[in-house]
Amino acid sequence: MEMGGGGAGARDELMMTSGATSRIVPVFRSVLSRRALLRLAVALQTLFLWLLLLVPRRRRAGAEASSTSSEAGGTWTKARRRRMAAEEEDVRRRRALAEEVAMEEDAEGEERRGTRWATFLVPGARRNALFCRLWTPAAAEMRGILVIIHGLNEHSGRYLHFAEQLTARGFGVYAMDWIGHGGSDGLHGYVPSLDYVIKDIEVLLDKIMEENPGVPCFLLGHSTGGAVVLKVFYAWQASLYPHIRERLEGIILTSPAIRVKPAHPIVGVIQPLCSLFIMNCLCPIWIMQAVAPIFSLVAPKLQFKGANKRGIPVSRDPAALLAKYSDPLVYTGPIRVRTGHEILRISSYLLHNLKKVTIPFMVLHGTADRVTDPLASQDLYREAASRHKDMRLYDGFLHDLLFEPERDEIGAEIIDWMDGMLTMQTV
Repeated sequence: MEMGGGGAGARDELMMTSGATSRIVPVFRSVLSRRALLRLAVALQTLFLWLLLLVPRRRRAGAEASSTSSEAGGTWTKARRRRMAAEEEDVRRRRALAEEVAMEEDAEGEERRGTRWATFLVPGARRNALFCRLWTPAAAEMRGILVIIHGLNEHSGRYLHFAEQLTARGFGVYAMDWIGHGGSDGLHGYVPSLDYVIKDIEVLLDKIMEENPGVPCFLLGHSTGGAVVLKVFYAWQASLYPHIRERLEGIILTSPAIRVKPAHPIVGVIQPLCSLFIMNCLCPIWIMQAVAPIFSLVAPKLQFKGANKRGIPVSRDPAALLAKYSDPLVYTGPIRVRTGHEILRISSYLLHNLKKVTIPFMVLHGTADRVTDPLASQDLYREAASRHKDMRLYDGFLHDLLFEPERDEIGAEIIDWMDGMLTMQTV
């Protein structure tokens, strides 16, 4: 290592020689850029302030520990047991509600479409119970299978109408409630790691393909579910689950959370935390990405009352909005810190890896979406290395495309794309 200098008045900068080529490479300026230094300073400042808050409490508690430690331990254990019992009771309540969700539409005055359906539980990657749904055509063999991964805070039962569209065209449908959602295990609305969701999807796909040998499969993800579906594909590229990768014909992404917008609920919970220690009430996303990991470790389940985005418009259909926000299985409380951090983390990962996408895909986005950014979907379409890719932008449409007034037309476009992919495989 040596110091390199320029002419008179030039700045000194740290230099490093490359062992392979003996070239001198400037690393100080590239590694410790102004933005990187600012990000590091923000993280260190936040950590320091948290320590100032926490350490005095621990010292005071230590002075009285000799007389109260056993009592405090017992109180903490009882409180934890109460929380676990309440969570288990809530899971039982939600599972009962999930079983009551209609699995076929009221076809009064119409001929029944002839759909078989079922609900079932699958043990997830961590032995957690996953609530799943299945719709299949009653009178014909399945031409293909679509696996639906719902978005944050909703559940699989909301996709009944689309499922019946699919079965009418010869497709079977599987749908899974992810951890903390619908009838699956976990604290309602809380996602400790989106990697858990990815592993659970892999377990479900393994089961589906084992039970349906030779039937081609597609995977659809909505919003955060779309981000998870993309991340699942990256895991398969690393030679995990190769038999699944070979059987998957393509993926469909509706309003994927590749990049979030200011109205997204995660901004409502992370932004106030940033403003507690940073004198800027409008922190950009990259600062929130630097600070969020610390808060997600210290207080992962923390919620901010002001972060409740219950009324955010996601459809231009008033009846669809009312149905969503009055559904007891749709989580409408403030998003939790860890969940928000997980969405920021996966979005950042995807934005830096768009060029690695090689699987056939179709991405659909409304231009008026206030939750996720349609420009990021355009970036995916432009940068992905996939040979077969398609993009549909809907002028003025909002976030929940399959619940817009034009949902039948959008559903038909998705089915037509899958038909096209299957036709290419037979040529």
